[in-house]
Amino acid sequence: MEALKETQFQFPGVTGKYKGKVRDVYYLDQLMIVVASDRISAFDVILPRAIPFKGQILNQIAAKFLALTRDVVPNWVTAVPDPNVTIGVKCEPFKVEMVIRGYLAGHAWREYKSGKRQVCGVPLPDGLKENDKLPSPIITPTTKASEGHDMDISREEIIAQGVVSEADYMQLEKYTQALYKKGSEYAASQGLILVDTKYEFGKHDGTIYLIDEIHTPDSSRYFYADTYEAIQAKGEPQKQLSKEFVRQWLIENGFQGKEGQNVPEMSDEVVNSISHRYIELFEKVTGEKFQKRSYAGVESTIESNVLKSLKEISK
Repeated sequence: MEALKETQFQFPGVTGKYKGKVRDVYYLDQLMIVVASDRISAFDVILPRAIPFKGQILNQIAAKFLALTRDVVPNWVTAVPDPNVTIGVKCEPFKVEMVIRGYLAGHAWREYKSGKRQVCGVPLPDGLKENDKLPSPIITPTTKASEGHDMDISREEIIAQGVVSEADYMQLEKYTQALYKKGSEYAASQGLILVDTKYEFGKHDGTIYLIDEIHTPDSSRYFYADTYEAIQAKGEPQKQLSKEFVRQWLIENGFQGKEGQNVPEMSDEVVNSISHRYIELFEKVTGEKFQKRSYAGVESTIESNVLKSLKEISK
């Protein structure tokens, strides 16, 4: 099963490389070349098998939504020269992730269920059930850890600790609310609910830019709008569109990223099923038919597309 697991490109002018859980980032003087590989991670662990077309899917969903939200906030994208590649402005990232939640799900629900009535300093009313719609969307930022797990942090702590200046943080909040509103409207047009998502921002020449991917199933949680009310009334788990199905498969096979646990073997059948689910996610989230790229000579194709794009950008 062909997939793009890792890359070792020697692009001209590269000053450094960073290998993330999914992306390989090549740094130039003012730009970044970001290659979305087919690696997949869960519980902060990169799984042993790559998933065909996953990188293409994430890159193309992100490209679509970054283009759709450019009127809301400037973003880092300069070009998308290849299905797996985005080239953009090299920004200095803010050390917070802006998580916004319209519904009580995931981490926020676990905190609430444990008895807490505040998440990241934001008060929550009594009497809510899992996946209930919140009175209004709340921002629950986390620290952006270079190693280990991200940690919850409040607006007040961010400003008091100087993680982000007050003026910049207020702008990040405005951008986050506006992006979530736009993302929710688009999701509704596709019969979906954008439950929660995260945004990352950076600065370049004094301007704040939206960076990284947005509104992908790896960074967001979606519910199906047509069944939401009925399922909620019954108190049953919501049908959701996200990477959660991968986490559930791992849990069912005895893995949650804890010490002493081994990643279960991923057969061709499992890898294939995950690939099919990601294609379904792409088509449901974007409303477009997915066009599979060819893996024949994929690295040469990527290299050629990037070099051609860099030449255009430098003109």
